[in-house]
Amino acid sequence: MKLARCETADEQFWALVDVKTAMAQPIVGQFADWSPALMAAINAGDAARGEAELPRRGEPLPLSELRLLPPIEPVNRVVVAGANYAKHLAEDFGLAAPSQPVAFLKSFGALIGANDPIRYPPLTNELDHEVELVVCIGQVPVDLNAPMQSVLGYTVGNDVSARDLQRSGPKGIGMDLFAAKSQDQSSGVGPWLVTRDEFGDDSPALRMMLTVDDDIRQDGSSGDMTWGVAELLSFVEQRSSFAAGDIMFTGSPDGVGQGTGKFLKPGEMVEASIEGIGALHNRVSARAE
Repeated sequence: MKLARCETADEQFWALVDVKTAMAQPIVGQFADWSPALMAAINAGDAARGEAELPRRGEPLPLSELRLLPPIEPVNRVVVAGANYAKHLAEDFGLAAPSQPVAFLKSFGALIGANDPIRYPPLTNELDHEVELVVCIGQVPVDLNAPMQSVLGYTVGNDVSARDLQRSGPKGIGMDLFAAKSQDQSSGVGPWLVTRDEFGDDSPALRMMLTVDDDIRQDGSSGDMTWGVAELLSFVEQRSSFAAGDIMFTGSPDGVGQGTGKFLKPGEMVEASIEGIGALHNRVSARAE
C-alpha cells in the first residue's frame, strides 16, 4: 500500500493512495495514532488486514488537488547513512569503502515534497544530487536480532548536497556535513511510503535513477549497497535510538556531480525515481538571495 502525507489550503494529513485512480483517501490521526496497528499487521504477514483497518474519513481526493509533503512529521528525525556504495566512493570521491557505515542527521527544514522546487542555496557553487532509497521506521525499539521488523516501508530521496561547503571544514576537523546536507528546502523525499510487504523482508534490490533535464546522471541498484538496510538500522540504533516515524537515507550510487563535474543549475528539472516506489520531480530554483 502507498501512504502519503498531503496538504490542502486548510490542513495537512496522511492518506491512503490509489495510483490507478489517482485518488487519496484521508486517514484519521497522526502517524503515531495508526502506525502501531498497521505495523503489527505487516509483521504478522497480513498487510491487507492492516490496510482494511486504517481509520479513514471523508471522500477520496484527487491527487492533482493535493500537495505531496515529505512522508515524515516535523517531530521526527532525518538520519543519513552515507558512504554506502563502493563504486560511488571510488569514482566520485577517489575513496575506498570505510570499515563501517557513516551516519549523521539532516535538518527537517532541508526537506521538500515530490513536486516542490529545489532551493538553490546562496553559499554554494556546487549543488549536487544523490538519489537514495529511504527507509521509514514504524516500530521501536529496533530489535538488533530482527531489525527489518521495524521497517514500515520505503520512499525515494534526493540527498541534495553543497559539495564546496562539504569540503570547507577546517583542516583536521573533517567535512562540514551540516552545511553540505542541511541547506533549507533542498532535498526531495516522496512521493509516498510504499509498505515493506511489497518488497519482502530482505534489503530490497531496486533500480534507482536520476535524470537532469532527461540526461541520465545516475542509474544503479539498491542491491549494490555495501551495508543492507538491516545493518544500517542496527548501526544507527546502537548509537542513537530511532523513534517511530523517523526516516533514514541509505546512500547513493555513482554518477553524482562530484565525480562528473555536472552540478545542478537553476532552471533544471531533476527526476529521482526508484523501481516499485515512484518518482520525485523537482525543478532547481534561481539562486536564493
